Amino acid sequence: MGPMTTWFASPADAATRLEANGYLADAASATTTFLAGALEKPLLLEGPAGVGKTELAKAVARATGAELVRLQCYEGLDEARALYEWNYKKQLLRIQASQGQEWDQTHDDIFTDEFLLTRPLLTAIRRDEPTVLLIDEVDKTDVEVEGLLLEVLSDFQVTIPELGTVAAVRRPFVVLTSNASRELSEAVKRRCLYLHLDYPDVARERQILRSQVPELDDALAGQLVAMVARLRELELKKAPSIAESVDWARTLIALEIRDLDDDAVSRTLGVVLKHVSDQERAVKELRLPR
Repeated sequence: MGPMTTWFASPADAATRLEANGYLADAASATTTFLAGALEKPLLLEGPAGVGKTELAKAVARATGAELVRLQCYEGLDEARALYEWNYKKQLLRIQASQGQEWDQTHDDIFTDEFLLTRPLLTAIRRDEPTVLLIDEVDKTDVEVEGLLLEVLSDFQVTIPELGTVAAVRRPFVVLTSNASRELSEAVKRRCLYLHLDYPDVARERQILRSQVPELDDALAGQLVAMVARLRELELKKAPSIAESVDWARTLIALEIRDLDDDAVSRTLGVVLKHVSDQERAVKELRLPR
């Protein structure tokens, strides 16, 4: 692992290249992203849904020309879906076709690469091109999967009983995201660099809006960002994400709304709040016209 695997030259380089790829990183994000590449340590991003955790991983891939390999976590995710499984149907066909052959010979035939279905973790480890491995919403998995992740993230190798050990030729840039719906194990946290991402402050969100929706004028951007901040303070099922702020800005442009007054907010609330109960709460708390 020599200097050839350097992902970013410095925190400033990370910030510049991420911004060129549509992601405005603050100082902490740029520094931690640089370090994850330089120290070859996984980066654990924690924070509420919709603050740009997944987006950061995608931007790293775009900025470095790496392939993004994504493992979406969910309850019940198992080794066969995360790592690899054998293509049993194909193996059975091969066994039927090789009747009369010695079993040892057949066994060696069917446990080869041709019959291996690689899942995201193994795919990322086997790639010799630059790879960003995104392990998304890791807090949704069962604790057993954390054990599996630990094994992979500690040595960047996987042992397949029938094939032997597959070790990474080139370590992927690993990003784990978590909405903190449960505490991750200390062992996983120890392996990672940690970054807590929160909603951006008003100035930065305005900057993000202006970069994503250049035709938005300053006054409207200011109104929109202030309104989104107020919505995020309400006890909602799902607070508006940065992506929803951007959608809202595009909606206002499409409807040629120049002023985000209560009436305009009422008309377009469905763009940012996707639960009826959230919309009702916003109407009530912000005293919007129905």
